[in-house]
Amino acid sequence: MTPAVGIAGIGLLGPGLAGWAAARPVLAGLAPHEPAPLVPPVPALLPATERRRTGPSVRLALAVAAEAVQHSGLAPEDLDTVFASSNGEAQVIVSILEALHAPDGAISPTQFHNSVHNAAAGYWGIAAGSARSSVSLGGHDVVFATGLMQAVAQVVAWRAPVLFVTHDVPLPPPLTALRPGDASFAVALVLVPGGGAYGALRLGYSAQAATAEPPLPTGFDAIRAGNPAARALPLLVALATGRAMTLSLALPEAAALDIAVAP
Repeated sequence: MTPAVGIAGIGLLGPGLAGWAAARPVLAGLAPHEPAPLVPPVPALLPATERRRTGPSVRLALAVAAEAVQHSGLAPEDLDTVFASSNGEAQVIVSILEALHAPDGAISPTQFHNSVHNAAAGYWGIAAGSARSSVSLGGHDVVFATGLMQAVAQVVAWRAPVLFVTHDVPLPPPLTALRPGDASFAVALVLVPGGGAYGALRLGYSAQAATAEPPLPTGFDAIRAGNPAARALPLLVALATGRAMTLSLALPEAAALDIAVAP
């Protein structure tokens, strides 16, 4: 397994999970989970022009990133970043496809700009005033595990903190028929060498598939099944309860990511 990587800050938004402080007792089973519609907040860190151009997935990403960095006490402009999303800015992509289907086929330059998979990373760079390196990943249903593996590898290799963000919103019609989901979800972790105020992780790669998804408290299985970013929930539950445990999450090609969690 990798050396220990600490968690210095956490940001979280999901149904009934409005920030880490409010979500922690819910995930630990100390408070009831009351799902509520999630409206991605307007990113106050951005200038007004860029703020108006952002879509829901980018807004989710920026909100949890800002929360995690604030908790960490680190300067946002000094952090390398890893952004991971399965669907990207899905509403923009569908809008472009519909425009291409129209007789004139005209595409808005702003929409094209927002359709790229690293849109969230670009807007974060503007918001944080950062010119640090950034990686943007896909990963379909295993996007959280692939993104976490990339972020931890960077921390271990470079001995420097990394902001990791995974975020996804449901696909709009007609694509939702092919990839159902009705809940938005995003989580951000500020990862640092050594230990952290929110716990520590060690990762290992297994060439054998994960045998089963880690269990979750009542009500969270549907959220995990309906949003790839919500595959982070087993790790978040472990951090909320403060118990040492080892999780196994699926990776591509029938492999698995083993995560040893320490409080």
